[in-house]
Amino acid sequence: MTKTEFVDKLAEKGKITKKLATEAIDLIFDTMAEGLVAGEEISIPGFGKFSVITRSARTGLNPQTKAKINIPETKAPKFSAAKALKESIK
Repeated sequence: MTKTEFVDKLAEKGKITKKLATEAIDLIFDTMAEGLVAGEEISIPGFGKFSVITRSARTGLNPQTKAKINIPETKAPKFSAAKALKESIK
């Protein structure tokens, strides 16, 4: 489902305009991104939990030259689905 399709479905279900639906979606995701950047964990009961994990530095291998390279520590977003969401998908 694309963002446009999501906006259409939200506008239809919520009986609101597409413009308002788009603004709501943008506001939600912008707020979530700001929270994750600040290192906060976002928990939505029945849906899941968003957090940021830190991947430790490690040594990698360049597949073309087979030379060892150092891969620095990085941060990445993580999502853990709630039990209720997992069960609804089954």
